[in-house]
Amino acid sequence: MTGKADFTPEEWDLVREGPTAAGMVTLTAEKGGTFRESWAMAKEYTEARNEHGESELLDALVAEKPDAKRYDSPQELESVGLQHLTEAVALLEQKATPGEVAGYKKFVMQVAERVAEAHKEHGAEVSDAERAAIEKLSAALNPTPA
Repeated sequence: MTGKADFTPEEWDLVREGPTAAGMVTLTAEKGGTFRESWAMAKEYTEARNEHGESELLDALVAEKPDAKRYDSPQELESVGLQHLTEAVALLEQKATPGEVAGYKKFVMQVAERVAEAHKEHGAEVSDAERAAIEKLSAALNPTPA
């Protein structure tokens, strides 16, 4: 099993940033509902341990307080967040088992989806902007080979 000790502090920061970045990219995709969406992100962290089964990697991720980095704009958050997600997955593919990589991707997407579903936008459970953000997150987690 892969855990925090298998990463340098810089690598761990990159891996740890992913789920929070996914939630924040989704949260900033549409205005409104910020409190509910933030609560949904926190709740997903709390419930993650029960939903993902035995994983030292996910245990370590959810045991630490999410660290939201500061960005100057939602566009910068999206650009940097998506790039860091792609880098985190590439790093995990080198150091973790395929099951742990899949679990990480699932957790990241569940955070984004819970945030999107937390507040109805324009009468819809998930707005078009949130759906587009989720598609970008999925692409960042599953980049096409060059």
